[in-house]
Amino acid sequence: MGGGGDSEEQTWLLYDYVLGLARGTRVLYVPTASRENPELVVLFYERFRGRAETTALRFFPWPPERLRELVLAQDVIVVGGGNTANMLAIWRVHGFDRIVREAWEDGIVLCGASAGMICWFEAGVTDSFGPQLEGMRDGLGFLAGSACPHYDGEERRRPTYTKLVRDGFPPGYAADDGAALHFAGTELAEVVTCRPGTAAYRVEPDGETRLETRLLG
Repeated sequence: MGGGGDSEEQTWLLYDYVLGLARGTRVLYVPTASRENPELVVLFYERFRGRAETTALRFFPWPPERLRELVLAQDVIVVGGGNTANMLAIWRVHGFDRIVREAWEDGIVLCGASAGMICWFEAGVTDSFGPQLEGMRDGLGFLAGSACPHYDGEERRRPTYTKLVRDGFPPGYAADDGAALHFAGTELAEVVTCRPGTAAYRVEPDGETRLETRLLG
């Protein structure tokens, strides 16, 4: 997901779509990128109340004792936004990168917005290193190429990403706020959005191509 919708109702259309892909309703929220912001954890529980069996995964002061068992018992893993580089460093220290790959290979749905979008790719456009945007080539690499969220939501995203790719950064996908790319395995299956007029794009060195997008709701 490039980002959320303009309202809670719009954003829920995206998560309802995600739950429709899953084999059950056990949802794990991973707020590492936001320093496990308690307000976002509360929002997660409120958002899914009555719709799913929910758990928040915290790495501070340390991860739970049976981390692998907890993760592999889920149907959906939702990764929150924030500092992607810091998040990935913490995950790797605790072996969560290997566990979440196992979850993906087992058919658990992986999703998220912003940091929760780009982390699955080999590379991404991030503000992890300051308010300026930079290309980072240190993603989990489940999906080939690069990704850029907030394509229509932040003024610098489109020009920064297109220039990076033009200058040799791995080509990939950009998503407007409210747009989501659904990958089945490593193949792009569909693009959906909860905001009218928004979309996702394939970005190559010679420019961008708007992808066919289905409006939810």
